[in-house]
Amino acid sequence: MNKKFWLSLLTVVMVTSLLAACGGGKENNSAGGTSAAGNEGGKEDKVTFTYFNAAAGKDKNTNETTIGKIFEEQTGVNFKMEHLVGDENTKVGTFIASNDYPDVIVPGSSIDKLVGAGSFIPLNDLIDQYGPNIKRVYEPYFNLMKADDGNIYFLPLSAVTGEYTSAPNIEQGAFWVQRRVLKEAGYPKIKTFDEYLTLIREYVKKYPDEGLTGYLSLTTEDKFFAFTNAPMHLAGYPNDGGIIIDMETHQANDYADDDITKRYLQELNQLNAEGLFDKSSFVDNYDQYLAKLSSGKVLGFFDYRWQAGQAMNNLREASNKSGNDDLEYMALPIVYDENTKDQYLDPPSFVNNRGVGISVSAKDPERIVKFFDNLLTDENQILSNWGIKDETYSVDENGRFYRTEEQITQTNTDAFRESFGFKYFEYNWPRYGNGSTLPDGNSVGAGRQPEVAQMSYSEGDKKLLEAYDIASFSQLFSAPDERPWYPAWSIPIDQGSPSQIFTQKKSDLQRKYFPKLVLASPSDFEGVWNEYIGEFNKLDVKQYEELITDEVAKKIANVKGQ
Repeated sequence: MNKKFWLSLLTVVMVTSLLAACGGGKENNSAGGTSAAGNEGGKEDKVTFTYFNAAAGKDKNTNETTIGKIFEEQTGVNFKMEHLVGDENTKVGTFIASNDYPDVIVPGSSIDKLVGAGSFIPLNDLIDQYGPNIKRVYEPYFNLMKADDGNIYFLPLSAVTGEYTSAPNIEQGAFWVQRRVLKEAGYPKIKTFDEYLTLIREYVKKYPDEGLTGYLSLTTEDKFFAFTNAPMHLAGYPNDGGIIIDMETHQANDYADDDITKRYLQELNQLNAEGLFDKSSFVDNYDQYLAKLSSGKVLGFFDYRWQAGQAMNNLREASNKSGNDDLEYMALPIVYDENTKDQYLDPPSFVNNRGVGISVSAKDPERIVKFFDNLLTDENQILSNWGIKDETYSVDENGRFYRTEEQITQTNTDAFRESFGFKYFEYNWPRYGNGSTLPDGNSVGAGRQPEVAQMSYSEGDKKLLEAYDIASFSQLFSAPDERPWYPAWSIPIDQGSPSQIFTQKKSDLQRKYFPKLVLASPSDFEGVWNEYIGEFNKLDVKQYEELITDEVAKKIANVKGQ
């Protein structure tokens, strides 16, 4: 993980030379990946492959972005990107049933289903032949990437390269509260869930005629974890995904029937009885959720920054125009009890059950692997994350990357991020994982560069930081404890196995009962909870916990090289 390597930094001169050196051939936008022109002068012909991302987004050709066009000039490869509409499992099921796949697939939770169906080709030999950069970046993690048959079927998106650096700002989960609520209360230092809810209650009480929503939740089909994960964090655990791992024994515990879950639901039940919980949380789609956060009417919510980012970017754009950041949010490390240490910040980790794979339908997997390998140079990781020198970032006399205020404003705008390509290439491709650094010490991710974080702070940000006596927003949170297995949610579970059946039945049960528990009359809560527990106890949770415990032990052994 600490291996060093030297490649020169991306410059305009280098980009220009690449544009001049690579090209030729007629472009062919057919989905099959076949080229239309002969190979003259050793240059590879231009070709378009299909790419499916099981996340919401705008369909686009990569060469319609600035970054993607440069990659096409380097390699001759363009991708026709398609994003998920509807249910992921339904879409993936259609692929499997027809045995007709896009060339490249970036699945979500359906990745095990695709691997189990034989949808991906093994990458081992292709990496050996065409992937020196892939091997350099991923080889330390090969033990964690191989399936039971010894093959590597996809490239995860979390391979840390260089020295690990933590984020100065909150990128993951938190309880968020509007800044005007903190300002009204005199910027109190709060830690517990009771204190957090009291802030919200008091603010609504002072402004009863503003049509405010005290608390909002995200519960859509593929994002229900944003609702069910909250009790885990309130109890002082990181996002291990519906499971808690004991720090001493490494035993796994599914907390779906624990008091920490009951307590959270009961608090929301009380908020609902007071008219402070948005009942539409259980029927709104993702776009409606983001729209409500962007409206400025929601005082508090729990979610992950990357999931609510569009709304937060919208609010920042509005703040820049108005000069008033009251409607923006601040992340708080809220826990149940005063003596509990929060664990919202992710420790260094390797997520080995998410990634990008090449399907069995791909006509030219060698060409795709070469494209992936080309992405994994320092120059192209800089391009994917920082952009072009003197346009989207600058370099000081000491070689440190930074962004000016104008560059920060520009690169935080959704329209620019889409047209330039940041929105597509920062993630969902083979990449240096979050927290990676370049050989010269610069952060691969611009957001983790201290110079960028400091420059990006508005006057409102600085006022908050000063009020809480911190230099960056993450300093309000406890440092993460070492967890060699982290995250447990990356442990693969075979489709059709007892554990997979359990998790599906548990999810179905929660989707049925959790809305009832929150929306019930407080006097009925206990009865509905007991009914839920009765149904939960019919599920085979023990075998699932035993599986996760065993797999955690194996992962720890692999990480430690045992």
